[in-house]
Amino acid sequence: MAEVENTDRDRPVDLRSDTVTTPTPGMRAAMARAEVGDDVYAEDPTCRALEERVADLLGTEAALFTVTGSLANLLGVRALVRPGAEVLCEARAHIARAELGAHAAVFGVTSRTWSHPRGLVDLAAVRELLAPDAGPYFVSTAAVSVENTHNFGGGSVQPLDSLRALRELTAASGVGVHLDGARLWHASAATGVAPGTYAACADLMSVALSKGLGAPVGSLLAGPAAAVADARVWRKRLGAGWRQAGVLAAAGMYALDHHLDRVPEDHANARALADRLADVAPGIVDPAGVQTNIVVLDLAAAGIRTGAAEVAERARAAGVLVSVLGPAALRLVTHLDVDEAGCRHAGEVLSTALK
Repeated sequence: MAEVENTDRDRPVDLRSDTVTTPTPGMRAAMARAEVGDDVYAEDPTCRALEERVADLLGTEAALFTVTGSLANLLGVRALVRPGAEVLCEARAHIARAELGAHAAVFGVTSRTWSHPRGLVDLAAVRELLAPDAGPYFVSTAAVSVENTHNFGGGSVQPLDSLRALRELTAASGVGVHLDGARLWHASAATGVAPGTYAACADLMSVALSKGLGAPVGSLLAGPAAAVADARVWRKRLGAGWRQAGVLAAAGMYALDHHLDRVPEDHANARALADRLADVAPGIVDPAGVQTNIVVLDLAAAGIRTGAAEVAERARAAGVLVSVLGPAALRLVTHLDVDEAGCRHAGEVLSTALK
């Protein structure tokens, strides 16, 4: 099991997201000794090493280190969709619901969506929505974006067959594919499918180091060298060029070295949490549907009339932090800062809070 900086039970058990992790002592040491240079001049050796390593992991020509996954997605969608054209995505996709409308506000990209209870690709719906050449009066489709794993779908993994079928469909229509792979590492750990196999189903993709792998910051955009070089220009144009970023890249390298292999521990903890809460409140979650490190609780399905905000506040008062997704929905995300004992404790606290 990976080292954890603080396991003091007096501190809250924070299951709001896997982005709340703090660097481990080993990661901090790696950051302190990182070799650095000016990345705007492409002279930071640790940044270059990280980009080359991730490109190799994904089987792409190049990769670009960015401060956030939102920025990596923004740059990736921009490369595929011109202003006034559209990207298709699932209705609760991160690019549609959790990036503050940036794709429209910054690059003039519009969107249409299909809906799936688990956030999965619906090929029939995509086929019906596709309009690659809509003429002078309607919006033309330039790309389809898929999230793997799907955050608000409960950490669901996109079936590889669906992704390959989508790739075939879009290729025949001249439409690109963007893959929001913020938690692609979790999809790979859950299925045994190599990250590069998933990446082969997309033109451009993002992966995160700060979601599940414990790095303090950072994602990468990966794809063809020409597209990544153009994204580097746009990264600077948007004010997101950074200088001695190797200090942060070193954290990412450390995460890949030490935290990638332990991701299944988080999956096991999430499944155990789901099992415990399903026993207390049947219908609140289907444990069999918990594939990775995200557990979404449906209070209404369990017949619980107490609102999600009130349950979250009860849990907070007892030292457990969870996210409120809606009036009757809560999200729990397991990660390396909460061990098996911490998750058991969270399960007991939530069992009481739900009553």
